[in-house]
Amino acid sequence: MNYWLMKTEPETFSWDDLVKDGKTTWDGVRNYAARNNMRAMKKGDIILFYHSVSDKAVVGTGKISKEAFTDPTADDDTWSAVEVVPNKAFKNHVTLEQIKAEKSLKDMALIKIGRLSVSPVSKDEFDKIVSMGK
Repeated sequence: MNYWLMKTEPETFSWDDLVKDGKTTWDGVRNYAARNNMRAMKKGDIILFYHSVSDKAVVGTGKISKEAFTDPTADDDTWSAVEVVPNKAFKNHVTLEQIKAEKSLKDMALIKIGRLSVSPVSKDEFDKIVSMGK
């Protein structure tokens, strides 16, 4: 099993939207590195669901329910999408400020490659953020 962080603007699609819908197609990603990360995802992989822009916080976890397929919003097969389902909401949102302040998370892709919308997360990083969210 692998772990990932997926960013979304909550004004466009939020954690509450995912919970209400029960699942979503994660599409519209137009960055090659993020696309390659999505293509590496396997069914059952766990994600950290991150609200970018306004909140800048991890708000819960989800799971990959369908592996990469051609993005239905793309004009060709260059781009991929995955299907995501909600898992657990965090009692306490874990802010970007908190993540940056935590020394054990200093090498996290969220910090090192901040503009990447889909990034890998190590098991230790995942466990630390989940513990911070409880």
